[in-house]
Amino acid sequence: MEQTFSNNAYLGMELLRFTTAGSVDDGKSTLIGRLLYDSKSIFEDQLDAVRRASVQKGSEYLNLALFTDGLRAEREQGITIDVAYRYFATPQRKFIIADTPGHIQYTRNMVTGASTANAAIVLIDARNGVIEQTHRHTFLASLLGIPHIIVCINKMDLMDFREDVYTRILNDFQDFASQVFPDQDMRFIPISALKGDNVVKPSENMPWYSGGTLLHHLETIPISQDHDLVHPRFPVQYVIRPESDEFHDYRGYAGRVAGGFFLPGDKIMVLPSRLESEIATVDSFSTHLSEAHAPMSVTLTLKDDLDISRGDMIAGAMDIPQESCNIDTMICWMNPRPMQLQGKYALKHTTRDVRCLVQEIDYVLNISTLEKITEKKTVQMNEIARIRLRTTKPLFFDPYKINRITGSLILIDEATNETVAAGMIL
Repeated sequence: MEQTFSNNAYLGMELLRFTTAGSVDDGKSTLIGRLLYDSKSIFEDQLDAVRRASVQKGSEYLNLALFTDGLRAEREQGITIDVAYRYFATPQRKFIIADTPGHIQYTRNMVTGASTANAAIVLIDARNGVIEQTHRHTFLASLLGIPHIIVCINKMDLMDFREDVYTRILNDFQDFASQVFPDQDMRFIPISALKGDNVVKPSENMPWYSGGTLLHHLETIPISQDHDLVHPRFPVQYVIRPESDEFHDYRGYAGRVAGGFFLPGDKIMVLPSRLESEIATVDSFSTHLSEAHAPMSVTLTLKDDLDISRGDMIAGAMDIPQESCNIDTMICWMNPRPMQLQGKYALKHTTRDVRCLVQEIDYVLNISTLEKITEKKTVQMNEIARIRLRTTKPLFFDPYKINRITGSLILIDEATNETVAAGMIL
């Protein structure tokens, strides 16, 4: 049955962002195609085009991978397309899929696609089991703070849907995961993306599995607690001064709540000035709100006239973030020109812009073996490293594991204006 939604219902739905990770030929494209096809999220003209292309390629069946492989082919030809995004919705949720490449030379692309994800789908080929790339992709997902990992053991049809194959791979994966990130929320599903088993519809070929389909997990994973709802954080993006007769004295501070709750009457502190005041109103486009929480975009007004501008942060008066010019961070280097010790870069953190110096490279991480290489003095493209930065002005931050917004930053080459690194503050 076709799924239809009213505009209001669609806009009010909870949004889940998820990314796919897996080795080449593990079936990521086929899985996404199956998810879209079986959930009735493909337009008829797209379906017709894929049917024609499947016939031209000599496929005996509808080649679902063609729904996304066109973009991947463009990327492999050198065209700059970092991540292929797909959008779909069910009556329970709306979704954004970030289809990221599996090659190690595209680590920066995976970091880009996964940086805002609520969940990561890690694909494992049932014929090969847990391999080095599985470790790498799972480690990156954990490093990027993705709260939920769904391990899909794919191509079960090629292993006669055997329970012992699934159990062996599950145990191998858990042995690895328990050593590296023991507290990660993980779910395991045996699937066949090609045949559709346990993707949208329950499999008749695996009666021994009763843990729910992939779509069921995507629809029911609790994500309301994925945001930091404890520490009030509000980076100021813009100061609103209408200067009209109707709003002659209005001064509001617009931005997106990065953490916690903000209610009228709350005591707040403005950073870096450390001036204190009280929230007068929490405003949306057309009305006053009783509260705002992450990740809502709102305008705050205060009871006192304070000197506040873009780049400042409003925090709870009794719960302020860390403040420092010395930043210890894990970075993924994204530029062909390597990062140099003592190199100078522009740094963007929430709405704050500063300049910085690379003071020290603690180590470069081999993400395949998790070995820490301490003697390197440069960081090459797609490498993960722990470095120390010295900034010209203090940053107001929380550790990335607590708040993915106030705990992240990017580095920019001032000469070319290219983003050269993404960082997670430790």
